[in-house]
Amino acid sequence: MYMPTRRGFLAAGMLMMLARPLRAAPKPVTLIVPYAAGGPNDNFARLLAEGMSAEIGRPFIVENKPGANGIIGSSQVARAPADGSTLLMGGSGPVSLNILLRPALQYGFDSFASVAMLFDGPLTITVPPEMGVNSIPELVAYAKQEGRPLTYGSLGPGSVTDLYGLILSKALGIPLIAVPYKSTPASLIDLITGRNDLSFMTPIALADHQKAGAVKILSLTTDHRDPALPDVPCITELGYPQLKASYWTALHAPKGTPGELVQAYAAAAIKTVRTESFRRMLVTNGQTEKADGPQALDAQLEADRQYWGKVIKDNQIVLG
Repeated sequence: MYMPTRRGFLAAGMLMMLARPLRAAPKPVTLIVPYAAGGPNDNFARLLAEGMSAEIGRPFIVENKPGANGIIGSSQVARAPADGSTLLMGGSGPVSLNILLRPALQYGFDSFASVAMLFDGPLTITVPPEMGVNSIPELVAYAKQEGRPLTYGSLGPGSVTDLYGLILSKALGIPLIAVPYKSTPASLIDLITGRNDLSFMTPIALADHQKAGAVKILSLTTDHRDPALPDVPCITELGYPQLKASYWTALHAPKGTPGELVQAYAAAAIKTVRTESFRRMLVTNGQTEKADGPQALDAQLEADRQYWGKVIKDNQIVLG
């Protein structure tokens, strides 16, 4: 009679384990970033993906889909299956402004499910030092004395920087003309050299130049100061609440994504953005933490319809 040995028992156990179907690995979540790799948004996305993966227990893969002012990446997410496998790290430009400016766009506000607000940041009102302008009233006086439209660098028609020039022009009663640029560095050079009178770049693009005296930031366009620029006032404390504006970044999913997944992603994103490492990156890049759930993002989209939508409609701006 055959008596199985200990080695036989082990071999039989191994065979049984091998015969069992392997447990399927969790399906990865693709986080689409509608910007090129290597920039601040890409860095934020990778830290966000790492944190959300740890919270959710699924791999999160960052995929850069730059081009067409964020339309390429945003369109991909709008068309993606609503199964929780695809998210968009969207924002003011890729979502709100594109939708408000482009009637023929292949996606709209109702193409996405709001997941979470992440963070936002201010613009600046900046001039070359040789203008001798040190405040908003002095800017108005300078424009009237010059008797010509002042020029400002923008990142193209319909960009936040372009539209903010229209807001400033109307609020202060001074004529402004936008000069479009393909990149911030090119616009910065022409500001420093005095070829342009104004700029509405982000503080992070100007902080070192401000400290070196190469530019003069008159104000930030939000209701709080930037810790990196403690001496620069914000626009509300100067008495111009109508000039308050910011650009934001958020998390979107395809419309129809199950609510329980949206809530789980929102909780993971909020927890990640509120970590010390993420907050340090926000401060370094001149951003402010605004981590909140789907309702906060819905409210932001509605605010954009009212704020930017009015500017676009009043100025009859339509892009193809």
